[in-house]
Amino acid sequence: MLTLPPDEIHLWFTFPNKITDKNLLLNYQQFLADEERERWQRFHFEKHQHQYLITRALVRTTLSRYADVNPKEWQFSKNKYGKPAIKNPSSELCFNLSNTETLIVCAVSKQQDMGVDVESMQHKSSTVEIAQRFFAKQEVEELLSVPKAKQRQRFFQYWTLKEAYIKAKGMGLYLPLEQFAFSINESNKSLSLSFDERLQDEAKDWQYWLLQVTDSHYAAVCIYNPKKIVYKLRGKHVIPLQDGDGFNLTLIASS
Repeated sequence: MLTLPPDEIHLWFTFPNKITDKNLLLNYQQFLADEERERWQRFHFEKHQHQYLITRALVRTTLSRYADVNPKEWQFSKNKYGKPAIKNPSSELCFNLSNTETLIVCAVSKQQDMGVDVESMQHKSSTVEIAQRFFAKQEVEELLSVPKAKQRQRFFQYWTLKEAYIKAKGMGLYLPLEQFAFSINESNKSLSLSFDERLQDEAKDWQYWLLQVTDSHYAAVCIYNPKKIVYKLRGKHVIPLQDGDGFNLTLIASS
């Protein structure tokens, strides 16, 4: 059983397209709660069924690495905005999930107000137009100041950070994206965060990281940290129900 120090955040990554063993997939199905099974069966496309199954297997088996609990026995609840948490059995563990079609991550810590996001730059979108519509003014200005060839990657860096923050807050897109802004300085690997006064939040109470996970994936972690704990990130690559191994994360910038 693994120990989770109070000053660490563990990030468990898996590549769903690389998990094809039929016996493993059948085992994952046995972990699903009735509600999860119903949702899994409702997906129209097989690739979405597969992604959902791997995501549920990842969170259940990851939590069971830290507690003597069968992966099937975990029960979950959601707040009114949809943020998940452990309902039963009682546990000091907290988690957050994010997934793309090609990469899934489960973050585990002992602080509930934590969010993780992973994004693929292969996702097709009109990046500058989206930023101009939804991002804070200073983020748009910084994005447009970047050479055009790098604007797409900077957009996804911002998007990943902003998603991690709203997931940590547990409000999803109910929280206006234009009311808080990140600033990225890659030359000294620093990040800063500022808030519109309407949000009534303090940047000094948060710790956050922007990571390069693969050539085409960014990840971000954001955690509420008013006690000024110096958190450390630990990355692992895993196939659920198999041993995990170390996973090198490249730090782009952090607070």
